[in-house]
Amino acid sequence: MTTQTGEPKNSREEAPLFRVALAQVNPTVGDIKGNTRLITDHILRAREAQADLVAFPELCVTGYPPEDLLYKDSFLEAAQQALWEIVEASAGITVVVGIPHSPHSGESRNPSGSSPLTLSAPPSVRPEPVEGRTFPNPSPPSPALYNAAAVIHDGKLVDIYRKIFLPNYSVFDEERYFASGDVSPVYDIGNARIGINVCEDIWFEHGPTNVQKAAGAQVIININGSPYYRGKRAVREAMLSDRAAANGVFLCYVNMVGGQDELVFDGASMIFDPHGKTIAVGRQFEDDLIFADLPLQKAATVPQTAVVDPEDPLNAVFARSSVNFVTKQRRRGSIRTSLSETQQSNRMPTPMGPVEEVYNALVKGTQDYVRKSGFSQVVIGLSGGIDSALTAAVAADALGPESVLCVSMPSRYTADRSVTDAQALCENFGIGFEIIQIEDMAMAYRDGLSGLFAGTKEGVAEENLQARARGNILMAISNKFGRIVLATGNKSEYATGYATLYGDMAGGFAVIKDVPKTLVYELANWRNEQAGRDIIPQEIIDRPPTAELRENQLDEDSLPPYDVLDPVLEAYVERDVSPKDMIERLGFDKNVVDRVTTLVDISEYKRRQAAPGVKITERAFGKDRRLPIVNRFKPQ
Repeated sequence: MTTQTGEPKNSREEAPLFRVALAQVNPTVGDIKGNTRLITDHILRAREAQADLVAFPELCVTGYPPEDLLYKDSFLEAAQQALWEIVEASAGITVVVGIPHSPHSGESRNPSGSSPLTLSAPPSVRPEPVEGRTFPNPSPPSPALYNAAAVIHDGKLVDIYRKIFLPNYSVFDEERYFASGDVSPVYDIGNARIGINVCEDIWFEHGPTNVQKAAGAQVIININGSPYYRGKRAVREAMLSDRAAANGVFLCYVNMVGGQDELVFDGASMIFDPHGKTIAVGRQFEDDLIFADLPLQKAATVPQTAVVDPEDPLNAVFARSSVNFVTKQRRRGSIRTSLSETQQSNRMPTPMGPVEEVYNALVKGTQDYVRKSGFSQVVIGLSGGIDSALTAAVAADALGPESVLCVSMPSRYTADRSVTDAQALCENFGIGFEIIQIEDMAMAYRDGLSGLFAGTKEGVAEENLQARARGNILMAISNKFGRIVLATGNKSEYATGYATLYGDMAGGFAVIKDVPKTLVYELANWRNEQAGRDIIPQEIIDRPPTAELRENQLDEDSLPPYDVLDPVLEAYVERDVSPKDMIERLGFDKNVVDRVTTLVDISEYKRRQAAPGVKITERAFGKDRRLPIVNRFKPQ
């Protein structure tokens, strides 16, 4: 690494330039050794590319979110030991990496013999603890634990930045585990002045970034574990652009990629110039290493317009680091080599369209859930309908068709076209296909229950015996061959309870659990467009939805049409619009609203027993939406 000194010889050698690398990687929660290898491998790649600094995502060492693993001392000790391995790998480069940190934990094991700097703000402007910031039971680990960014330089751990704003909404529970930091340091790294903060810190208009710019920061490094939902990228990009422009800084936002339980991280790391213009973007849903050469003098010419109020108790307080890192001379002299064509190519990939984005999120989420859970193969009940067809398509794209087995399980109510359409889909994708007749199995159940059911009217209980026979078959195949079962229900069905417990809800992962039915059709059509042919047979897409549990059954026998149903569900489930407002303000039919909201409310017990699935909407079922099962409140 080079500290540029003196006047530039010509305009092409204008100093200072600062080469940043953003390592958009896919860590696995709990695989601390594997994550450490991933990190050190990317440090090597960044150093070979002559980067001054490489940044990794939030809590990258442990994987994100680690949840209650943070209560295990052995987990934190393993993370601390991994930190020293990363420190040892940092020769000749600055590294910023996310890690859980407890002050003074394991400092004696620092191989460099150095300890983190103690940075403190002037007493007159240090904020008081914010009232109302209390921790729910169980209380956070003691001593205090922080969601942190380790700042490492040339074989030494220089400092630990502690995340200030802790999200505690939606899927986030950070106040359960972490304490808030209260200092926003600025670091002199060679010829650059760098501010570092973590994820939520950048979302606040008046926060660490403002304070760090006021302290002279030219570049802000923001490390993230920002989960995906559709439409989030545009919101995120607009916010980051505003933040860069308001503060007149280069803003480098690195986000992780990959699936973790219900969450999927889309990457899309970004670098903005001091005017808020995007100058580099990482690929979505793919590992990536993004480079950019930042002309630091540009930051000095753009004034800060964001307001800094050091007396605001919610504002971060800065402290300047007293250390000025003198970077090493490069082998090629004082001017580094230019970024290669490979490093410069595709730095501004075309953003995915909204449907393409969702499809890729489903693929990445399914791929990582299955593989990170230790499975290599899946089995799917293929009905001949649109939901199981889309599930099979996603699974084939995520895992390879050779890893997917689809099973058709016809009964007396199954139309011949259901089997032939299912078989055609499997042939198109190259997926394994089996037919197992369930008529005798379902009749055996009915015969066994005939005495108890005598004198009652036949109905849903008898219909669902077929679904449960199918569920048993799939679980038997799973047990026998080690294939995880992928459930095929969509969000519209889970919302209204239009799914059978221990039947079509059986499975280890529900791929399209958060996908409304109307979006299922859009995704299927998009996949056909990409294939240039009807790889999902058009007959499946055109066919009216049916569970085929009785003669001539259609979904619309008991549900509103999906194009009517889904907007009501979006308003009620995702936006918490009251039934009254849906009727009076949005113009929805009162009978539909009353029927649908009742179905949603009484089906909570079913959803609690559902497999996890990829979150692609702003509010998914699961830990994103937490309601009591026993609940007599009736919204008006």
